[in-house]
Amino acid sequence: MKHEKLTEKVAFDLIRYANCWEDADVLLRGLNPDPGSKILSIGSAGDNSFSLLTTQPELVVAVDVNPIQLFLIELKRAAIQELSYEEVLQFLGFRPSENRLQFFDQIKQVLSVDCLHYWEQHRDQLSLGIITQGKFEGYFQLFVRRVLPWIHTQKRVEALLAPKSEAEQKAYYENRWDTWRWRFLFKLFFSKTIMGRYGRDPEFLKEVEVSVGKTIYTKAGNHLRNSLAQRNFMLRYTLTASFGELLPHYLQPQHFPVVKANLDKLQLVQGYAEDAINQHGAFRYMNLSNIFEYMNPELFHQTAKQLVDSLEKGGRLAYWNLLVPRHIANEFPAEMKALKEHAAELSASDNGFFYNQFLVDERL
Repeated sequence: MKHEKLTEKVAFDLIRYANCWEDADVLLRGLNPDPGSKILSIGSAGDNSFSLLTTQPELVVAVDVNPIQLFLIELKRAAIQELSYEEVLQFLGFRPSENRLQFFDQIKQVLSVDCLHYWEQHRDQLSLGIITQGKFEGYFQLFVRRVLPWIHTQKRVEALLAPKSEAEQKAYYENRWDTWRWRFLFKLFFSKTIMGRYGRDPEFLKEVEVSVGKTIYTKAGNHLRNSLAQRNFMLRYTLTASFGELLPHYLQPQHFPVVKANLDKLQLVQGYAEDAINQHGAFRYMNLSNIFEYMNPELFHQTAKQLVDSLEKGGRLAYWNLLVPRHIANEFPAEMKALKEHAAELSASDNGFFYNQFLVDERL
């Protein structure tokens, strides 16, 4: 398969995502993995691959073409392995700390040579809390610091996110939040041009044919009217550049010990999904993130075909559509069945409010 175009045009020498921006709860409920299964997972920042360890798998293979993302996953894995729960939260940046470099010195002996070399050269990022250091996180930080103050005060932001009834949430959004400034500046900042420059990469948006800013504004509005917004850690970061007291699935206190106990089940592979398949064979479940977003129809068909052929009978794959519609079950109706009602129910509660839909397909 021809992936050279993407690797030639997109820089893979930086942290693009310091956190996973897909909802692990939705992913786990969608895949519903049986214990003892082999699971393929797009690496990204590692969060959802760690969450998949809570299903007691035989193996979770996290694959990513960007070696820096794998260095990030390896760093997080080392922290979980070597540090206490509170120390992990401090080291990664979920809690304040002045001891992050000391924590790094405690864990670095378990890092691979290349990973250790990379982080020794980026100790400044470690000292700031690594979960704040991705390009995408920087995009949200820019919005919070440079754009949002022209729209709403911090007091109004906190009022939007404060506990209230469903009716009160809807009324607050429509009467106090959804101003002309919010509509104009939100659509502008989250436009294809600005997002491509500061958040993602223009190549990742090449297949997008809809108005990016308008689409995300509509999705955000639907979510902000809902009381689910009050406990959404992704939304809180988008509006405050902090997760506050909220934590992603893998670091919630009830899940962390299970993740820690199953770290030996996690394997990392640099490359594309087919490289992981070549190394590890067929999988029962696949977390495919939103990788099809970047692919033209021909490449999508080729990639999806290989993934379908490498999925065990009765197995499931889950993925998100953001701005580009890509449906594997529609592409291969004789081999895959879309679990439409199940996926639609999960999409309605997705913390990744900006995604158009969450999809789950099952191998026939």
